[in-house]
Amino acid sequence: MPRRRTLLQAASLLAAPLATPRLAAAQAPRVLRFIPQSDLGVLDPVWSTAYVTRNHALLVFDTLFGLDAQYRPQPQMLDGVSVERDGLAWRLRLREGLVFHDGAPVLARDCVASIRRWGARDAFGQTLMAATGEISDPDDRTILFRLKAPFPLLPQALGKAGSSICAIMPRRLAETDPFQQVPEMVGSGPYRFLADERVAGARVAYARHVAYRPREGGAAAFTAGPKQVHFDRVEWHVMPDAGTAAAALQAGEMDWWENPAADLLPLLRRARGVRVELLEDYGYIGCMRFNQLQPPFNNPAVRRAVLGAIRQSDFMQAVAGTDPALWQEGVGFFAPGTPLATTAGLETLAPREPAAARQALREAGYSGEPVVLLNPTDLAPLKALAEVGADALQRAGFAVDVQAMDWGSVLQRLANTGPAAQGGWNVFHTFWAGLDQLNPAVHSYLRGHGRDAGRGWPEAPALETLRTRWLAAATEAEARQLAEAMQRQALLDVPYIPLGQYKVPAAYRDDLSGVLRAFPLFWNLRRG
Repeated sequence: MPRRRTLLQAASLLAAPLATPRLAAAQAPRVLRFIPQSDLGVLDPVWSTAYVTRNHALLVFDTLFGLDAQYRPQPQMLDGVSVERDGLAWRLRLREGLVFHDGAPVLARDCVASIRRWGARDAFGQTLMAATGEISDPDDRTILFRLKAPFPLLPQALGKAGSSICAIMPRRLAETDPFQQVPEMVGSGPYRFLADERVAGARVAYARHVAYRPREGGAAAFTAGPKQVHFDRVEWHVMPDAGTAAAALQAGEMDWWENPAADLLPLLRRARGVRVELLEDYGYIGCMRFNQLQPPFNNPAVRRAVLGAIRQSDFMQAVAGTDPALWQEGVGFFAPGTPLATTAGLETLAPREPAAARQALREAGYSGEPVVLLNPTDLAPLKALAEVGADALQRAGFAVDVQAMDWGSVLQRLANTGPAAQGGWNVFHTFWAGLDQLNPAVHSYLRGHGRDAGRGWPEAPALETLRTRWLAAATEAEARQLAEAMQRQALLDVPYIPLGQYKVPAAYRDDLSGVLRAFPLFWNLRRG
C-alpha cells in the first residue's frame, strides 16, 4: 500500500503560504483558472485516449453530435439528419456559418476526413467503419454515409463523449496518418488553443473563439445544446502537489480543481468559498492492462493466474481511502449502476493465498522474465494503482521492474509494441470512465482484434464474436445475456483486470455557476 499524506500534514499545507507568486484570479472575472488531473502530454485526441486530452479536445474541437443528460445523441454541428434506403443511407447536413480557428469554413470534406481518421483508431469508430461502404461529401454541407448493413448506432458513435471523441478538424490535418500526431491544434470549437503559451508541465491556455456559433435554442446538457462561453480565457495550471493545489483553490487563486486528493476532501468541504460536488454518476473503473504481444502476458494462462492475486479493495483504498462512499469493489467489465453491470463469473477474482498464487503462476509457465510496469509519478490515482499492482504481482511471483516517469512519458511509451528491453512495456494501470464502460459498443478494453485493439493489443476472437452478436441483439434481454457471456469470456481471455470503481468529486469556488454534471466542460460557466 503506498504511503498516504496524513490529514495533519495536509492541514499544515493548507495553512502555509504558497511558495510560488500569488496568481491574481479574483480580479480577473473573465479568466477561468483550472487545475487539471495531470499535464497535457498529448494534444491529439485521436492519437491518445487520455481523458486530459479528451477534455482539452472538447475545448478546441466540436463534434457532429453531442450527448444530452440522458446520454442520447443530439445534432451538434448538424442542422439536420435524414435516414434513407431502410437505414442504409444517412445524410448529415452541417449548420451554416461554422468556422475553423484559422478562418476557413467548416466543409463536409473536412468532416469526412476527420471521421475516417478517428474511425481508424477508436473502437466504436472501427465498428462504424466496418459497417460503412462509403462516406462522401456530395456538397459542401452534406456528409453521406452509404452502409453495408443498417447501423442505428451511428449518431451514438459520432457523438460519443468518452475517449476518443470524433473531433472535426480541417482536412489538411485530418489526413495525417492516424498513428501520427497532428502538427497543429485547429478546430471549430468554442476556444482556440494558444500554442505559444503552452509550458510543458506547468500551463496550457485557451482563448475564446469569437467566430464560434453555438446551437440556437434549448439548454446546455452534457455535450449537447448551445455551448455558450462567458470567459475570454481558460488557463490550465498543472499542480502535481496536492497540498499546493488545495491551498491555491482555498485562496481563490484557482477556480476549479478537477481531481482533488481524497485525503484532502474533508478539509476542502470545510473551506470557506469552496464547493465539493460529485459531478459524475458512474465514476472511474481501475484497470490493470497487459501487453499481449510480448512475454509473459502473451500467455493467457499467465494472465489468468494474475486474477487470483488481485484484491480490488486494496487498489481502491490506496486511491480513495477508507470512505465507502468513494469506491466500490466487486466490479466487473461493465460499470456499476449501468444496465449491463453483472456479477457473472466474478468468483474468479477471489484472491488466493500468496503461495497458491505463485503455484498457479508456475503452472501457467512463467519462467521468471522481468515484467516492466509503468508508474506515472505525477498522477496520484494512477501512481497508487501502479504501486499496489506492483506489490500484488511481486507477491504472486513475478520479477517486477517498476519504471517511474510522468504521465506524458507513459503515454508515449505505451505506443511502443516492442519488447520491454527495447523501450516497450508489459503492464500498466489506468482508469476508464464508467461512461466508457456502459456497453460493448463503447468499451475499448473489451475489444479482441489484435493490433487494432489499442494499447495492449489483445487477440480474443470469441470475445469479438460475442460483441458482434451484442450489436445485433433484438431485445434488451438478449443484449444482457450476451453481456454476461462477454464478461465470462473476458475472465478467460483477460484483456485486462478490473480493479474497482472510484468516484471523484470535483472542488470549485462557490462563485462559479453553471458547472455541468459531467467531466470538466468549459461552456455554460459564469462567475457570480
